[in-house]
Formats: sequence, structure tokens, C-alpha cells
Amino acid sequence: MRLSTVILPIDRWHEGGRDAWVHAEELGFHTAYTYDHLSWRSFRDRTWFGALPTLTAAATATRRMRLGTLVTSPNFRHPVTLAKELISLDDISGGRITLGVGAGGSGFDATALGQEAWTPRERADRFGEFVPLLDRLLTEDAVTQQGTYYSALEARNIPGCVQRPRLPFAVAATGPRGLKLAARYGQAWVTTGDPKLYETGTPEQSVEALREQSKKLAAACEEVGRDASELDRILLTGFTPDRNAPMQSVDAFVDFAGRHGELGFTEIAVHAPIPDSDFDIDPAVYERIATEAPAQLA
Repeated sequence: MRLSTVILPIDRWHEGGRDAWVHAEELGFHTAYTYDHLSWRSFRDRTWFGALPTLTAAATATRRMRLGTLVTSPNFRHPVTLAKELISLDDISGGRITLGVGAGGSGFDATALGQEAWTPRERADRFGEFVPLLDRLLTEDAVTQQGTYYSALEARNIPGCVQRPRLPFAVAATGPRGLKLAARYGQAWVTTGDPKLYETGTPEQSVEALREQSKKLAAACEEVGRDASELDRILLTGFTPDRNAPMQSVDAFVDFAGRHGELGFTEIAVHAPIPDSDFDIDPAVYERIATEAPAQLA
């Protein structure tokens, strides 16, 4: 079981932003992710910086820890420009980038470019074009492809990724079309659990929902002729009925991670503490979890 963290891009780089990424590496986290949004939830009217510039700066401030988005979506990204930025970021980091990618949601920054809100079906349709085209752009020197939503015309991406054949995709999905994309293109699958259980569900119901999601992922892998064990399984915490309860002590976290490890999850991502937010947890406990829990979960 690997332990990773999520650092929201809310601090100016020279006023705590850099320190957060360096500290995460010092604590031994496997990967430090950030959200790829233009704004997000309760932070909508607070400081919020761009994900890829933040990760570029983090890549120069760290040496060993992997870095990534959790997650990037088509809401304001195009595969052609995104591919060029990812190749550059993979080069700067020395091949330490993971792209978390999902279909996106309907709130927060989904209409920031002035478009009408997409229906769930349209988001799925766009995601279905977005991921395969991005896969080609990151693995081929030149790509031409005409799509309904996303196209490329002789798009050049030389020299490609440091990681071969390309940097890994961690595909966030719960529906059948998204899970099929994860099975076909992902090196990992990401979930936050069942959002319908967040307000009124129980931790036990959440575990069962995650078990069912895992079964559906396995079925999607079988459908495309892939061994499901080839995919890492990442659980982003903070959105199950447990909320921040697992972050109250090392023992509570180890129990939580152990129960989910039994479901096949190979990586747990926890949020770095942010006062006066949904992630207002004790920094000392966060540090103890980072340094003590992995040995107990080995």
C-alpha cells in the first residue's frame, strides 16, 4: 500500500507553497498530487493557482517524489495543448509525472470558458475522445485526427515523454464508459467512492460500494482483454462517509487503509492540512500518518 498526498494550490510559492511540496517529499509520500481546476468549492473566492505551473515549480523543488494531477478534465483542457505541456513537465521532472484524468463535473469552473454546462452524456462523449487522442499525442511524433469534439492536425510532440511509451494515466471513473477507458488506457484507476453516500451513508456501505466499483473495473478489463491486476487502484480520501475520521490518529488511518487494501486498493491519497476547510486536520497527526503508517501497511 502506497501513501500519497494532495496539496491544493492555494499558497503563493514564496509564502508557503514551495515548502508544502518539499515537506511532502521529506515525509516520504509516494506521490504529491494537486487539483487541476480554475477554482474549487469553498476555495472559489480564495487564492487558487494553476496546476501545471505549480507542478513545474514542484518538480524543480523536489528530487524523488512523484507528482501529478488529481484530476485533469476536458472542462478547460484540449488534448493538443495539454500534451505539449505534459511532455515539458515530464522532462523537467525527470520522468516523475502521473496524469490523473477524469470526465469533469458540472460545478465550480465547468463553465468558466463561457460554454453551457455539459450534460453527463456529453461529458462522457468528450471524455471518450479526449483520452484516446491524448494517448496518441503522448506516444507518436505527429498526430492528425478528426473528432466530434477534439481534433489534431499534424500536431508534433517531439521528443515525447521521458517515461516510455508515455507518462502514466490514472483514470478517474465509476460509470461503464469511463471504466472501459480506464481498462484500455489507464495505468491506474482513481475513485472517491460513491458520492450518493457522502451525506447519509455509512462507512460500511461505502466499502461495499467500492467493492462493487472494483468488480465493474475488473469486468471492464476483461471486456478489453486486459488483466485487472495490471492497474493500480487509487482511493482519494475525504469524500466517503468517513470524511476526516481516518485522519484523527495513526491507528484510525491504518484501520481505514487496511480495510480498503483488502478491496485491492494499492494507493491511498490524503489531503495536506488546510485550516478552516474540509481538510482541517491536525498537522502533527498528518505527519505521523505519513511517517508511521506505511510500515504498518507493508
